[in-house]
Amino acid sequence: MIIPKVNMAKENRNEWSDILKRRLAHSNTDDRSEEEKKAEEMMLFSKYYSDWKGGSDKIMSYKKIPRFYFRLPANEEILLNKLREESRVMFLQRKSRELLDHEELQNLWFLLEKHQVPPVNLEEAMISYEAYLQVGELAGPKCSKFFTARVYAKLFHTDPHGRISIMQFFNYVMRKVWLDQTRIGLSLYDVVGQGYLRESDLENYILELIPTLPQLDGLEKSFYSFYVCTAVRKFFFFLDPLRTGKIKIQDILACSFLDDLLELRDEELSKESQESNWFSAPSVLRVYGQYLNLDKDHNGMLSKEELSRYGTATLTSVFLERVYQECLTYDGEMDYKTYLDFVLALENKKEPVALHYLFKLLDMDNQGYLNVFSLNYFFRAIQEQMKVHCQVPVSFQDVKDEIFDMVRPKDPCKITLQDLVNSCQGDIVTSILIDLNGFWTYENREAPVANDGDGINTSSIDDS
Repeated sequence: MIIPKVNMAKENRNEWSDILKRRLAHSNTDDRSEEEKKAEEMMLFSKYYSDWKGGSDKIMSYKKIPRFYFRLPANEEILLNKLREESRVMFLQRKSRELLDHEELQNLWFLLEKHQVPPVNLEEAMISYEAYLQVGELAGPKCSKFFTARVYAKLFHTDPHGRISIMQFFNYVMRKVWLDQTRIGLSLYDVVGQGYLRESDLENYILELIPTLPQLDGLEKSFYSFYVCTAVRKFFFFLDPLRTGKIKIQDILACSFLDDLLELRDEELSKESQESNWFSAPSVLRVYGQYLNLDKDHNGMLSKEELSRYGTATLTSVFLERVYQECLTYDGEMDYKTYLDFVLALENKKEPVALHYLFKLLDMDNQGYLNVFSLNYFFRAIQEQMKVHCQVPVSFQDVKDEIFDMVRPKDPCKITLQDLVNSCQGDIVTSILIDLNGFWTYENREAPVANDGDGINTSSIDDS
């Protein structure tokens, strides 16, 4: 039994020896270059190493990645566009049906009142976490997202018994429902379907919203286009600072502008609230009326001379020159939309977006900062106006020192936009540099009552 095994081993050795000899003989006759041999060797090594590491499975793993990009159909693909539009509408309708309606909200309020727990608080009804969970089970599946530990913890403050206010919780639910309703309403105007509204989309939304706002009942239909332009401009001035021509729906919901606009549903809105609300009829008529009064030649545009009569007519000529250099004009004249940006900037100088608008005008060389030369250039125009009004010009050195003391910039020789925003004094600094009336307001800030001879008499300026 042993001898055959030895013979078999010898035969195997002979076989391998023959194979090796043939390989060596073949290699001696191989006429490939060294580079080609090395390339083949590297290819075989890579293949065998990849197989050993299980690389063949990893190479094919890309087929297991879920699809995350879907190409938008082109304009000429009519059927695909129709399908996409219909699917979006059905999706929004489904989301709308998931919201609580008036009857369901009323039922939720009754359940919350029924499950309030002692001790009784005379100021507001309270509910414990156990009762809170019971109400969640009774309220139905639509309300389940509101009855979570996270929501309860968010609304819990300092109650010694670990309860939350029923009214605060209900207001939270109402606010969430309103935001979802508004988001769905805005999304219906999102023609592109990418989560943002273009200017024309927002114009259509506000135009169709006007009949639902009792405070705008007195507006004539011929004025609707001017109202819509005025309303839309505030959204785009503050929410689209880079002038991309579109605003995220999420940003619209996050700001307070939509609240101000929908406040006009209140039929008993006070006069003070109307005057302070940019979207109210009196406010829009005021802005548009000012524009018409400034337009002396009635060509629908404002020249630099006409704009110089804006407000108290104390804006400096140097500043106005910069306005017409930087802002969009047509043959050297300003249209109503550009005028609205101008008004929004001057009426909201505390806001970072408005400061950015004004800083761009003050930064003549586009350096990204204001230096002593820039400040002196604009303040000289203030000094010239003071001479015209028979006032003794204030020293620039004093004003310059006060500005730097107010702003406290990181660089003691330069004031950046961020320095102005951080200082919370940007509105005062810009007023000092561009408006004589603003400068005198700052100069006389400590005077309780101005004498008849102090300041500037602007009553003689005819704005009609």
